[in-house]
Amino acid sequence: MTAPLRPGPDTLTSLDHLIGFNTTSRNSNLALIDWAEAELTALGARCERVFDATGTKASLWATFGPTDTPGWVLSGHTDTVPVDGQDWATNPHKLHAEGDYLYGRGTCDMKGFLACCMGMAPKISKMDLRVPIHFAFSYDEELGCIGVRGLLEELASRPVKPLACVVGEPTSMAVVIGHKSKRSFHVTVKGTPGHSSRAPEFVNAVEYGARLIVKMQEIGRRLGTGASDTMYDIPHSTAHVGTGHGGTALNIVPEVFEMDLEFRTIAADDPDALADELKAYASDVLLPEMRAVDTSADIVFTPLAAFPGVDTAQDDPVAQSAMRFAGSNEVKKVAFGTEGGLFQTILGIPTIICGPGSIAQAHRPNEFIAVDQLARCETFIDRLIEECV
Repeated sequence: MTAPLRPGPDTLTSLDHLIGFNTTSRNSNLALIDWAEAELTALGARCERVFDATGTKASLWATFGPTDTPGWVLSGHTDTVPVDGQDWATNPHKLHAEGDYLYGRGTCDMKGFLACCMGMAPKISKMDLRVPIHFAFSYDEELGCIGVRGLLEELASRPVKPLACVVGEPTSMAVVIGHKSKRSFHVTVKGTPGHSSRAPEFVNAVEYGARLIVKMQEIGRRLGTGASDTMYDIPHSTAHVGTGHGGTALNIVPEVFEMDLEFRTIAADDPDALADELKAYASDVLLPEMRAVDTSADIVFTPLAAFPGVDTAQDDPVAQSAMRFAGSNEVKKVAFGTEGGLFQTILGIPTIICGPGSIAQAHRPNEFIAVDQLARCETFIDRLIEECV
C-alpha cells in the first residue's frame, strides 16, 4: 500500500497554531490575525486589515508580488462554529494527530486551507512573481458571510482588481465552479391572545403562520418542476421551512408564531424575487385579513443570511487553470454556500472553490482532516505559484 502524501512541516506547524486560536464566531479573531500578519510581514508581504464596527474582528489582506497587476486571491475564513454540546474525544482547540488524520475544530472548515497558505508563504516570498498572490483571511463567514464584505468593498474602490479567486472551503480538492445562492429569514407572526372559546374575536398567529408555511410549500413544489441544473445533486432551487413554534396552551389563542425559512437557488432563479413573492403574500393576502380583526396584528421578516451563488463557466480560463493546479479534468457544483459569490458580485472576478478536507466533517464533533488532503492543497498552491512567475 502506498503511504499517503504528507504536507510540509511549515503547514503542520501553521495548522497547530491556527487550531490553538479559539475563533468561534462569537469571539474576536484578532489574536489569529496578529499571528498571521506578523508571520507574513516577516516574509515581506504587504499586509492590511479591515476591521468590523466594534474593532474586535478584522479581515487580513496580504500581498506578495507587484501591486499594479491583477493577481490570484487565496481566500478563507478564520472563524469556526461552536463546539458547545458536542462530544469531543480530544481538546477541540488543540491539534491532535492520530495516524493519517489531524483532529481539531476547524481542521477542515477551514483552517486546513489557511495552514496551507501560511505553510507555502515562505516559498512564495522567495519567488520573483510576475503576477501577485494575495491572501484574504476573513471573519464571521459562519454567521452569513459577513466579514469579507468590508474587505471586498475596499478592494472594489481600487484601480487594480484581482484576476481571480480560489476559496479554499473543503471540497476534497475537487474544483467547484458553482454553488447555490441563499436568502434566509426569521419570520414573526404577531396575533392577539384571548380565550379559545371566543377564538373568532382574536388573530390566531399559528393559523396565519401555517398559511405562510403552505405558501412556502407551494413555491417549493413549483421550483421542483422549474429550471434545473443537473450538475447539482438537488438540481433545482428549493424553499424550506426549518423551524416553527408558537402558542402557550390549547385554551389560549396564540399571540405569536415564529419560524425560520430559506430559499436556495440555482443561477436561473432569483432568490430576492422569491423572497418578495412570499412577503407580498404576507402583506397583500394575510395581513388585511388579520388587521380586519385587530389592527395591531403584523408579520415581520428579519433577514438571517444572504449570499450570492457562484456560477463560473467550465471553459473559463480560471476554471481551466484550477483544474491544472488540482491535476483534475473534472469540475462540480455543491450545495453548501461560500464567500465566493461575493467575490464574483462585488469585485466581478471569476471564482472557484477548491480546498482540502471533506465537507462531511464540517461542524461535527471530532472534526478532522486527512494529511494527504493538506499535501494535495500544497501541490495546488505550488502549481499556482508556477503560473505567477
